[in-house]
Amino acid sequence: MVDQEPLSVGCSGCLSTPELQFDFTMAFQPIVNLGNGTIFAQEALVRGPNNESAASILGQVTDESRYRFDQACRVRAIQLAAELGIQSMVSINFLPNAVYQPDLCIRTTIETATQYNFPLNKILFELTEVEKVKDYAHVRAIIEHYQKLGFKTALDDFGAGYSGLNFLADFKPDFIKLDMALIRNIDQDKGRQAIVRGIIQVCRELAIEPIAEGVETDAELNILKQMDIQLFQGYYFARPSFRSITTDLNLSAD
Repeated sequence: MVDQEPLSVGCSGCLSTPELQFDFTMAFQPIVNLGNGTIFAQEALVRGPNNESAASILGQVTDESRYRFDQACRVRAIQLAAELGIQSMVSINFLPNAVYQPDLCIRTTIETATQYNFPLNKILFELTEVEKVKDYAHVRAIIEHYQKLGFKTALDDFGAGYSGLNFLADFKPDFIKLDMALIRNIDQDKGRQAIVRGIIQVCRELAIEPIAEGVETDAELNILKQMDIQLFQGYYFARPSFRSITTDLNLSAD
């Protein structure tokens, strides 16, 4: 089972749930900044202990265990990031419905970061839009509390799932990640280009930075750079690296 020692500082709601009956680890995929030629962040992605897919792990998470799993993911991501000596930000996905109280549930993250000397200002929380939000006020409270503590926040898979532009107005994350369905073959699709340009304009006015995820080709990258996007993620740059980080990247903006 997953080592649960750092979870001793979690809230009573998390501690009252069943222990996880499966183990897991992380792979890391870079988010690159072509504006200054650096690695902006490494996203922590769930994997099985022998590099099994994320789906094989997520399929074992139940409604009863999602709270403890969410906390365990944070712990494992920070542990590995510290062990690997990651200097960039680390992006961690979280489940909004797996947070009882923001001020209590974040204690595990803070305690783990302190234990492993990982700076809090280098942690980016990605709110996954795949899971339908049950309580908008609760999610707003989470994001506002995390931002007050110095964490950055992002809305993952924007353009898919259950919410849209109203989400940006209500929650004002620091970043959004444009869903790969919008990015795929965008160089050949005027409709997708128009939609992405519109989203970028809204983001600029709200001081939200867009990240294009799922970039795979030169043509996709070039049209996105013409839209003045600077942050990118996708197989074009690197696939997720199991329990390690990829540093051999082409970060040229030309």
